[in-house]
Amino acid sequence: MTPEQAYETLTQRMKEIALLGNTAGILGWDQEVYMPGAGAAYRAEQLSLLAGMCHQKFTDPQVGELIAQAESSKALTGDPLSDSAVNLREWRRSYDRSKKLPQKLVEEMARVSSNAQVEWVEARKANQFSRFQPWLEKIIGLTQEQAKCYGYTAHPYDALLEDYEPGLTTAKLDELFPPLKKNLAELVAKITSSKKQPDLSILKRACPVDKQVAFCRLLAEKIGFDFEKGRIDVSAHPFTTGLGPCDTRITTRFEENNFENAFFSTLHEAGHGIYDQNLPGDAHYGTPRASAVSLGIHESQSRMWENLVGRSLAFWRYFFPELKKSFPGIFDDLSVETFYFAINHSAPSFIRTESDEVTYNLHVCLRYDIETALISGSLKAADIPAAWNNAMKQYLGVVPPTDSVGCLQDVHWSHGSFGYFPTYTLGNLYSAQFFAKANEDLGGLEGKFEKGDFKSLKKWLNEKIHSQGQRYRATDLCKVATGKDLSSQPFLDHLNKKFGALYGF
Repeated sequence: MTPEQAYETLTQRMKEIALLGNTAGILGWDQEVYMPGAGAAYRAEQLSLLAGMCHQKFTDPQVGELIAQAESSKALTGDPLSDSAVNLREWRRSYDRSKKLPQKLVEEMARVSSNAQVEWVEARKANQFSRFQPWLEKIIGLTQEQAKCYGYTAHPYDALLEDYEPGLTTAKLDELFPPLKKNLAELVAKITSSKKQPDLSILKRACPVDKQVAFCRLLAEKIGFDFEKGRIDVSAHPFTTGLGPCDTRITTRFEENNFENAFFSTLHEAGHGIYDQNLPGDAHYGTPRASAVSLGIHESQSRMWENLVGRSLAFWRYFFPELKKSFPGIFDDLSVETFYFAINHSAPSFIRTESDEVTYNLHVCLRYDIETALISGSLKAADIPAAWNNAMKQYLGVVPPTDSVGCLQDVHWSHGSFGYFPTYTLGNLYSAQFFAKANEDLGGLEGKFEKGDFKSLKKWLNEKIHSQGQRYRATDLCKVATGKDLSSQPFLDHLNKKFGALYGF
């Protein structure tokens, strides 16, 4: 077999594994959206079986042999940015990493996390951490075992970060987070001491859920989410899942007296969905060239559409007339400026997904501190509620009245997704830097948004970010797209300019 034949055989095998993975993805989506609770145990067995099959097919020694054969060809690897070289680079990285995990461990994690997700939903509803605790203890134990299998130099958490943001380490985060926390704390202090405050009663006006559903669909469609290749549903925790080249699904949740939640979680998830829908097409599907580069870059797309676009005054100058039309009589007495100030209110809050641009990253830093302690073993699952509440008081000056709005609010731990949370802050930093560059390249985005033109930004993102797949690693992609290394400065500049104008400092 020639190296070129080996590469073609490898590509076909990887596409088959992608098919299996997407099949598991459909079962996972169904579990969170439609599955009856009593089906949880059997669904866990289904997901465990598929996870084991994917792992077995991917770690087959023949895969390693095919990769090695293909790597021997300069025609395939000579240009490090060619499709074949990129695919082989990422397949090699993933193969070497996956080989370190025993299949039994992979299957057990799939089984336990599937059951844990159902228990998390019920524990959250009942405000009963003790119900979720045994499952979380199992997941933490399995995750610690994974970290040992992967290996690490400085901290076991480094082994987990690699799954979501290749190359990221606790050492780098420990450099990034402290100064960011300091700047954000100073900004929070300025905002809370300002005499200029918005009317938050606006946000509690009753908006019929059926009208929210229609308006959210309009928002997603207008910014570029393709409903011919996607759909929107309801789940306990909003999420996005890509199930194939023409099947991207987003979810949100609705509350009659909290329209803000649905509007902005829809924009957030639609941002994820737009990324997935505009990755390289069918010919590449199932390969790294058609895959997102990292969770941080993925999050940059959702945070950009949610905050930098969706919470801008220009966005609402365009959408406010449509809002009034969609909710007759509810917002007729408001000016767009009053509405804009209300939806950009900043104050310490309990829920990360409902927090504002200024305080959001403090929620992430809190979770990072707790996760690293859990994985190192210095914190036990039983101690999470107390540790969480203490950290909330330290970081945000508030203490959650219940675990449901405290340590039970996020779905990630039930999925075994340790190492995920830091990518949210990276996403905020990337989003601001990308947006600033797009604004410069396109000659000002505000004027375009006021006219309902969101295609210009989407096209820029399609070309600079989405179409690249995994051609570049995240830090390299940032430099190629913006001409600069990742910096927190564009993000801090954005916050100071925006909130300084709103709160008068």
